[in-house]
Amino acid sequence: MTIKKASFDFLKTLSKNNNRDWFNTHKDKYIDAHNNIIEFADALLAEMNKHDKIETPSGKKSLFRIYKDVRFSKDKTPYNTHWNGGFKRATKKLRGGYYFHLEPSNSYLAGGFWGPEPHDLKRIREDIELNYKDWKKLLVNKTLVKTFGKMRGAQVSSAPRGYAKDHPAIDMLRYKQFIFKHNFTDKEVLSPDFLKNANGVFKNLRPFFNYMSEVLTTNANGEPLL
Repeated sequence: MTIKKASFDFLKTLSKNNNRDWFNTHKDKYIDAHNNIIEFADALLAEMNKHDKIETPSGKKSLFRIYKDVRFSKDKTPYNTHWNGGFKRATKKLRGGYYFHLEPSNSYLAGGFWGPEPHDLKRIREDIELNYKDWKKLLVNKTLVKTFGKMRGAQVSSAPRGYAKDHPAIDMLRYKQFIFKHNFTDKEVLSPDFLKNANGVFKNLRPFFNYMSEVLTTNANGEPLL
């Protein structure tokens, strides 16, 4: 299953004609391209369910809308010029989510925790404070580093409330998002191997997800919360 060149060409043309008249006139091309991305997402979901358990029921359900919400945006163009979607891991025990973003010259896969709930963020920081040596080992895991490089995400400007600025793990305690990202070229996205490679990239998040699932389903004493 491959991403068709026409699916990218549609986005390129849309970026130059981002208005409702053009879109409605070329709705058939949008439908063809959208169906191609649905097929890809379905195929990726099937592959991921061989090594993980995904709550998202279908590729179609994973996709975000191409129609933008412009109510609070300075950019009033009505359509997104990328295909994107996400998969949520199933059950309260399997924590974290996957995200794909397909756009000419800006395609990537990512995963982790975009907006942890306050009690989850508190528990994560608690674990970093107590087990920062384990975190440092985790973040230099060969699979993670080779696939994603460094962990990314928004950070607070100083120490989070309740933590000393000179804590030995202050560089990790500042994070309020915990994200890993892998970029792809257009050639790679349009390659017949992209489905296999995308699945492999997501699979390589497991060292991080496995650790985080353990943290977020136990208290500081290691006792189960569920």
